[in-house]
Parts: sequence; C-alpha cells; structure tokens
Amino acid sequence: MQSTFTRRQFAKMTAAIAAATGLPRAFAQRATKPSHAIAPGPFKPTWESLVANYKTPDWFRDAKFGMWAHWTAQCVPEQGDWYARRMYIQGEKDYDYHVKNYGHPSKVGFMEIDHLWKAEKWDPERLIGLYKKAGAKYFFAMATHHDNLDMYDSTHHDWNTVKVGPKKDLVATWAKIVRENGLRLGVTNHNSWAARWLQPAYGYDGEGPLEGVRYDAYTLTKADGKGKWWEGLDPQDLYTGNSVRMPNGIHGIAAVQAWYNQYTSLAKENPMPSEAFCEDWYLRCKDLVDKYQPDVLYFDTNELPLGQAGLDIVAHLYNLSAARNGGRTEAVVNGKHIQPNHVGAFVEDIERSTANAIRPDPWQTDTCIGDWHYSRAIYDENRYATVPTIVSMLTDIVSKNGNLMLNIPLRGDGSIDEKEEAFIAGFTAWMEVNSEGIFATRPWKIYGEGPSTTAPPARAYGPPGLAYTSEDIRFTTKGDALYAFVGAWPESRVAKIKSLASSSPQLAGAKATNITLLGYDGKLTWMQDSQGLSVNLPAKPPSQQAVTLKIHGIPTA
Repeated sequence: MQSTFTRRQFAKMTAAIAAATGLPRAFAQRATKPSHAIAPGPFKPTWESLVANYKTPDWFRDAKFGMWAHWTAQCVPEQGDWYARRMYIQGEKDYDYHVKNYGHPSKVGFMEIDHLWKAEKWDPERLIGLYKKAGAKYFFAMATHHDNLDMYDSTHHDWNTVKVGPKKDLVATWAKIVRENGLRLGVTNHNSWAARWLQPAYGYDGEGPLEGVRYDAYTLTKADGKGKWWEGLDPQDLYTGNSVRMPNGIHGIAAVQAWYNQYTSLAKENPMPSEAFCEDWYLRCKDLVDKYQPDVLYFDTNELPLGQAGLDIVAHLYNLSAARNGGRTEAVVNGKHIQPNHVGAFVEDIERSTANAIRPDPWQTDTCIGDWHYSRAIYDENRYATVPTIVSMLTDIVSKNGNLMLNIPLRGDGSIDEKEEAFIAGFTAWMEVNSEGIFATRPWKIYGEGPSTTAPPARAYGPPGLAYTSEDIRFTTKGDALYAFVGAWPESRVAKIKSLASSSPQLAGAKATNITLLGYDGKLTWMQDSQGLSVNLPAKPPSQQAVTLKIHGIPTA
C-alpha cells in the first residue's frame, strides 16, 4: 500500500484512520501478521480491497427480517444489560443487587455467575420453530459478549460454555437447528470491548465496611482454583488482566465512579487494548468463523474491531465464503458507524434506530423488545415493545432498503416468558397476512408519507419508535407490484395515499389498474385524482396492525 502513496500522503492517511477510529498510528499502519493465515481469494485485508470487491448477497437483501437470542450468563440475575460490569461499580443498582443476592464482589465475582448459568430450560428446537413461524429468515446466536465468556467450544479460550456453566457448545447447537430449519446462521462477537469493559472487576468500594478491599479479579490466580469448580482455569484470562490499574486510596462512591468514567469508558478515543489482547481476539474469532462458517458475522463496534485484526477476519470470512460458493461471496458482516470512504465494505448496522431516507446500500437495524439481556423489571412493569410498534419499525426499515434483526431476550434458564410468547404470537399473525410486501422486496421511488416522515428516527436505547397512524404510509416493490403499508386501520375505512395522486411526479401520468388488500378476498373500489388515491376498505381489517395494499399499474422502477 505504501508504494501507491508518498510518505507524506501515507502518514496523513494513517493519521486520518487513527482519528476516525481511535487507533494509535502504529496500530493503524501495522500490516497483517505472518501468523494470520487468511484464506486465499479476491479479498485482501485492506479497506480498499473490501470496498472494491464486496457486494451484499441477494439472500440478505431478500431476507428482511431476522431474530436474535442475546443470551449469556448475564441473564441469570435478570437485571438487564451490562450486569457483569455494573455489579463491580458501587452505587449502581446491579452492585446493590449482587451484594444482596450473591455476596460482595471481593468474594463472589462474575465468574461465579458464569458457574450458576445452567440453561436448564433451553429448548432451541422450539425457539427456532417459533422464530421461523414468525418470519425470521436468519437467526443470530451470541458467540461472545463483553463479559468475555465464549459460548462455543473455543480452542484458544478456556472460559467457554463447554467447560463452564451450561457445559454445552451453544453456538454449535443453535447452528445445527437453524440450518435444519432452512434459516441462515448469524453469530455475534462483542468481546473486542472486554479489556476496557471488565476493568471495574479490578477495583474496590469507595466507602463502607469493605472500602478499599479489592474485588475478585484483582486477587485471584489460577493456583487459587485448586479443589474448586474452576480448577485449571485462570481468572485473569476471563477478566482480561489488570491493564488500567486503578490506584489505591480513591474515596467516595462519586470519586470511584468518576475514575471509572475517565479511565475505563468505551469512548472511541481510548487507547487500543494491548497487542496480546488483539491477537487473542483474532485467534478466537477466526476459530469461531472456521468452526461454524456463519452466514453473518456481527461486530458490536464502530466499523470493524481492533484495527488490522478486524480487517484480517473479514477478508478471511469473505474468501472462505467465495471458495464455498463458486467464487460468489455469500457472507455478510455487520458493523456500526461506517465512514463514508468505507461504505460497501460491510453491511452497516444501526443499533436501536433507523435510517431517515432510502439508502442505496443495504443496511440493518438491530433492536430488542426489552433490554438486551433479560430484565425482570421490564417484565414486571410490562414495558415490552408492542406488536404495532415493531410492525411500524419493520415496514419503515424495509421501505428504506434495510433489514430488521429483533432480539427476544431469554431468561438465564433459556426460556422466554409468557409476555414474550404473546408478542411472538401477535407478530406471527401479522406476518402471516402481510409478509408478501416484506420479503424479497425493494424500495420504491420514495419510502413513504405521513407525520412519521417528519419525525426524527427512534433513538438508541429508548422505545423503538411509535406505532404509526392511518396517515403513515410505507412503500415497497416486487416485480410490477407496489405495496403500500397503511400504518393503522382508518376509522373512515378509507385509505388515503397522497403520494399516488394522478399528478404525482412519481407516477408520470400512470393510474392504478388493480388494488387488493392482503388477507382479504373481496374486491375493492378506489378513486385516484389530483389529491391522491382513496381506497375503500372492508368492514373489518385482515390484521390487527398495519394493513397492506397491493397496487398494480403504478411504475415501480
């Protein structure tokens, strides 16, 4: 790559990469290590090669909808996401819960929660059956979260679910059942954050009777496991090592939390983890790719993880896929916050939000009906997202050339609760009527109309949008059919679509020649004039949420 640029140009380029991604310059410039055995093929581990050679496969563009089991030992306490970090931060509710229910983190650390995770009610055959019936075309299995436990038979990391907790290769089990059901397999990798995310496990209380007493990660060694359930395992491998080294003598809860925020935050400008951590991550992720050959590899990072290590993994996956598919790459990689000059290298994922326009490149939203990890509070307070909310989000995303990947959080025991069951049943009922307008469709000339088109997209970590009204319309196309999703059943029983006015520039003078309502066998009447298209609907809606008009005669390209 250096031969293409002058030294000054190359230095400016690597400085820009470092500024954009938070990588040190030396790491941004480092070439693939000789030990990184990348599969041969058209993809080189550079942004230029990935952008030039990658094309999102049609199967992913057609799939539109996938489901996810965001499931680790952090679901055991049922306290929601990030438990393994927050249980070590005095003043957090998870710290209070942990002390009350399990003990002080100097004596009972998160590794003990890993041990308590047994997955005794996990029925993956039934769950995948439910997800398939709900319309999912692909399924995501959690492979490794920030808590650094591998959910598969990991060659390079002893802290895995074959040796700890469930004593099962969870990814292999999911993979077998997913493929038997004709779905595509996705795996998710989050542990590139682990080195910073787990540093509070090396800290201590800022006040109280155990002030200054270090938590378990600081004190435990491999030798301490003799005669215990974790004999032969090194806690330092799980907790990633004391790299930040919190000093002694910080007093007060606020002061301790301020220190955590400054030195172990996940801001992109933080220094890269050590070379040893990056190499360990690479080996474990390559092992995951080689063993389970996923159709989708999801990274919970800005762009790709850990600089060159991430580029190496992606090039390796794409080349493996091309070799298995006659030179055609069928694999998909998800990452977040893509830089403009990297568009096309992978499929961008927008967490808990959506695009505000039709994107020329396929993309994905990942969201959840509750918290990412199972939350008893969300269940008790009945704060799950509703079917109308998720239906509105799905139609909006698909109208803008995106996919929706939806998480239904599992309890620690591997089951879902009755409210989640009810959600899946309601969503399934809607998909059985309306999915023709979802699967294998493409965007129209405009994505929609109505009040929701002027509202900002649903923001991260809040409720995933609001249910649409009868004025909110979303469009998709397939062949010569235009599908119009009407966001809610109009009280007047007349669907009005302003964008399909006879004078609309999108129509070029064309008029609707036939209109049907998905799920309804009767004939419809309509009127199309300079004010819009008005469709007279039957007495009862065929589905409880948005309804779908299938329109012929309107130009779809």
